[in-house]
Amino acid sequence: RDQFLAMLGHELRNPLGAVLTAAEVLEIANQGRPDTAGAPVVARQVAVIRRQGTVLTRLVDDLLDVARVTSGKVPLERQRLDVAELVRRAVEAVSARATQGGIEVRLSVETAPLWVSGDAARLDQVVSNLLTNAVKYTPAGGQADVTVVQNGRDAVLSFRDTGVGIEPELLPQIFELFKQAERTLVRAEGGLGIGLTLVRTLVELHGGTVVARSEGLGRGSEFVVRLPLASADARPDAAEKDAEAHGARPRRRRVFVVEDHEDNRNSLVALLEQIGCSVHSASDGATGARAIVADRPDVAIVDIGLPGMDGYAVARYVREALQQDVILVALTGYGQPRDREMAAQAGFDVHLRKPVDVKRLRALVTAPSHS
Repeated sequence: RDQFLAMLGHELRNPLGAVLTAAEVLEIANQGRPDTAGAPVVARQVAVIRRQGTVLTRLVDDLLDVARVTSGKVPLERQRLDVAELVRRAVEAVSARATQGGIEVRLSVETAPLWVSGDAARLDQVVSNLLTNAVKYTPAGGQADVTVVQNGRDAVLSFRDTGVGIEPELLPQIFELFKQAERTLVRAEGGLGIGLTLVRTLVELHGGTVVARSEGLGRGSEFVVRLPLASADARPDAAEKDAEAHGARPRRRRVFVVEDHEDNRNSLVALLEQIGCSVHSASDGATGARAIVADRPDVAIVDIGLPGMDGYAVARYVREALQQDVILVALTGYGQPRDREMAAQAGFDVHLRKPVDVKRLRALVTAPSHS
C-alpha cells in the first residue's frame, strides 16, 4: 500500500506541479499588462486554476498521509513559529473561497505572537483542514469565527461555524478514519473522510489536543485545538531578526534546472526568470550534471526521477566536483521520510516536493548575500 500511494502521489504531483507553476507565470505576466481588455478575465481564471489546484494538492497530501497516520510514522520538522501568524495566513488563503460562497470569515487574535515549537507545514495542514471544513459545510449567509488566544501555557485555536452541524451519534467518532465519508458524498462538496483523522494525529504529535462540539444538525459546530507554548528561550533572537532585516541584500541568482517533464521544466524556467533569475536547463541527468559543473550556478534544481542518470547520481557527481560551491535542490513528487534521507545522503541541501511552494522557491533563489 505504501509503495502504491507513493507512486500515485508522484504521478499526480508532476501534472499538478506544471499546472500550478503555469498559473503563477500567467499571474505575473498578467500583472504586467493590467490595462488590457482581457486582464480581468485572465486574473479570474488563474485564480480558479490556483484554487482548484491547491484543493487537489491537499487531497493528494491527505491521501498519502493515511499510511503514515495509521502506522504512526508522521515526521515533524520542528521550528519556532508564531501560530497566530500561521492562522492569519490560513484565513487569508481561504477568504476568497468563503466570499465566493457568501460566507463571512471573522478572525480574532487576542494575543500575538504565540510561539510554539512545531512543524509549520503540518500545523498549516491542521488549520487549513479545519478552516476548509467550516467553509465547506456552512451555507451562504453563514459565518465562521476563528479565534486565537493564550490560555495558561497553551495556545488555543477555535474554529466555530454556523453550518450543518454534526449528528450526536457521529460526534464521538468524528476523528476516526473515513467516518465522514458516507455522510459527505451526498453533499455538494464531498471529502475522503480522512482530514479530521489527520488533524487529531498531527495535533497530538505536537503535544496538543483537539475536541469537536456541536448541538446537532443545523446548529453549527466548533473545533478547539490546544497547543503547548514554547519556552521563552525558543523565541527568535533579536540579533537574528536584526540581521535578517538589515544585514543582507538580495542579488540576482544563476539557476540551473534539470527536469525531464517538459511542461514542468518550461513552467519552472519561466517562473524563475520572472522572479529575476538567470536560468538554464537540461532534460536529462547526464547532460544536466555536466552543465552544472561547467556553468557553476548558484542554485541547481534537480528532479529526482530522471531517466538514465537519476537525480541522486547527479547530486553526487556535482557535489564531488564542486563541493559546497552550489546549492543543490531536490525536486520530486516523492515526499516520504526515506526520500528526504536519500536526498540528503546524495548531497542535496534542500528537498522541494511538487507542486513547488512558490513562496519557498522565491525565498530560496533570492536568498540574501551577506558579503
